[in-house]
Amino acid sequence: MGAKTGLLVYMAPASSGPLRLPAEADPERTAELVGRLYPGWEVTESARCELGDATYPPDGTAYLGSFPGVDIVCDQHWVGDHPSRLPQHLIDASAGRRLVVHWMHSVVDFLAFAVWEDGQLVRSLSLSPGSGVMENIGEPLPFEAPFWAGEHPVDPVPGWPAKGPYPLPFHPLDLGEEALRFFFGFVLEGMPEAEDMDPYEVALQGFGLTDPDGPTPEEKKAAMRAIISRMGTPRIFTHGPDGAMVEVEGL
Repeated sequence: MGAKTGLLVYMAPASSGPLRLPAEADPERTAELVGRLYPGWEVTESARCELGDATYPPDGTAYLGSFPGVDIVCDQHWVGDHPSRLPQHLIDASAGRRLVVHWMHSVVDFLAFAVWEDGQLVRSLSLSPGSGVMENIGEPLPFEAPFWAGEHPVDPVPGWPAKGPYPLPFHPLDLGEEALRFFFGFVLEGMPEAEDMDPYEVALQGFGLTDPDGPTPEEKKAAMRAIISRMGTPRIFTHGPDGAMVEVEGL
């Protein structure tokens, strides 16, 4: 699985299931949404993108769309390990509505989602196999029950260097896809169901965004170079004749 998300969605209170959206967002309402969520930021309009491809934009880019009763924000800038720490102005923008955040990253099997009703946090979950459960607030939602009950165990990959059972009772990305369907009525990977919406039939407007209080592009590049310099030599694996994972030597 390779899906990634950095979603914030404002919608009617206690709503879930397929979003019924027109193909195009309202441009004026979308511009107002950007102004409310990114006050003081430098904003430049860029190309549009279908929701199915827009869920995890590159750093410095966001895709937004304001539709009747629904506002969608795709931006990795807000993603973190603890959804409950979402900046307050983003929560305040949900007054009288439901706010759902859905953050997922396939590289590290990370998932986090949270729900606010009229500004009150009612559920937040954040977990990954490397860090375990980082946040678990409120009662689990109905779609979570089979996962916590052990009905979706992770089968070990023969030959994979990580020994022992998977650290969690289910794969976070599997739960993440069910969360997408429960909250919004679509999936990014796996088989869509008949009643699911098609996220590739809805277009969002792209924006280039610069945080006046954040690091400059040069500072971000320097930080990334420092991270890469601390990494060891990568280990490459492939499938052997028997299907087990085998390390490739000499690369």
